[in-house]
Amino acid sequence: MTLDVPRIQARVAELLAEYAIPSAAIGVLHDGEVTELAVGVKNVETQEPTTTDTVYQCGSMTKTWTALAFMQLVDEGKVDLDEPVRTYLPGFAVADPGASAKVTPRHLLYHTNGIEEAYGDPGEDEDVYAHMVENIADAPQVFPPGHTHGYSAALGYAILARILEVHDGAHWDDIMRHRLFEPMGLTSMNSWHEQVDEARAATGHLIRSLEEGPIVTPLHYLPRAFGPGGNITSTCREVLAMAHVFLNKGTAPNGKRIVSAESIREMLCSRVPVPDPHMFGPAWALGLIVCDWHGETVYATDGSTIGQNARLRFLPDSNTAIVMLTNGGPRETFFHTVFNEILTDLEMVTIPELPAPDTTLELNPSRYEGVYGRPGARYEVSAEDGKLYLILVLDPMQAAFLQKPDRIRYELLPVSETHFLMPPADPLEDTQTVAIYDFTHGTAQYLHTNCRVNPRQG
Repeated sequence: MTLDVPRIQARVAELLAEYAIPSAAIGVLHDGEVTELAVGVKNVETQEPTTTDTVYQCGSMTKTWTALAFMQLVDEGKVDLDEPVRTYLPGFAVADPGASAKVTPRHLLYHTNGIEEAYGDPGEDEDVYAHMVENIADAPQVFPPGHTHGYSAALGYAILARILEVHDGAHWDDIMRHRLFEPMGLTSMNSWHEQVDEARAATGHLIRSLEEGPIVTPLHYLPRAFGPGGNITSTCREVLAMAHVFLNKGTAPNGKRIVSAESIREMLCSRVPVPDPHMFGPAWALGLIVCDWHGETVYATDGSTIGQNARLRFLPDSNTAIVMLTNGGPRETFFHTVFNEILTDLEMVTIPELPAPDTTLELNPSRYEGVYGRPGARYEVSAEDGKLYLILVLDPMQAAFLQKPDRIRYELLPVSETHFLMPPADPLEDTQTVAIYDFTHGTAQYLHTNCRVNPRQG
């Protein structure tokens, strides 16, 4: 099957207008052939059109690149995924002595380390990851290592990067170029904003209302602390080069071996369950999300910065990968609609819909009620007339900028005793999913949404 590119372009243009997203660049790798297209503008103020050579911020998709570089160390016999981190960073310590001794690289790759992102201000210099490791000596545990899954936006992969730095005697940005970008022939990919050719870069956008439309983001890039977990910029074609490595047992499009076939198998097959399986997928592998699309295993790596978004899905059984980079959003319904158009053209399996609520369930609200949160996040769950509701408490400055109330109320519709749908409270939102779980002490101990975990407070 081949893609009907003009039809896809026209459909994407319609959807960009509907969702008020300035542009999208899309790449498809199918049976070894790459198809690319780009629709929209790089910046709503300049109206300069995007192209397939435009570079976008990939956000947390960067974590998969860092995982690949780390697996090279595994291939070289320099590290073991199940040895304690302090084997390689002797000074590694957090507030909990047990966690200090127990956390392994595998915990970090899985997002099961449980360490709070309490790394202070490590600065913007090249030694940022050394400072992050030093600064977490008093960092508390959100949960015991290995107890559950809770996404680490920056810290977990910064620790992996620091292990790489100590071994290679170089800074993370140079390591990525030396270990991955140059061997793979990736000339458009960068790991730090100062390296990016501004003439080729998309500008991020936020949206406060459909009437106003997208506005240029006030924060043009993430802090350097997010580097190993979120700072790569790329074109679609070069993101697909990473997918090629996974689809071809560790070999890049130019024929260079990047990691061993054994390491690719380990990255794909070593997994932990995700408490909220419905939004992204039921399991987390080593640097990848694992999805189940009507019985076909699909791997995902996504990313968001403040105004740009990236989505990659690859299907090993179908030898296919699809990537989309945008400078607005994120909206899951937009991504699902675009990808399903492409998948339908290729006569392939499509993305499953969210499950329907189970109206027969009779839940005891007292098991769920309470406050859940972490620094910068607060969720209040309460009951009214036998129904559960969640209040999301926004930072006042964020709420003011986005022109939203600082307390947003959602109804929770049960799918099971631990899983809920959260219908949108705003036309700019999609339905979200939430897990409220772990009733060890009678009441739920954790709330998990958007891959983040929030323990019960008090």
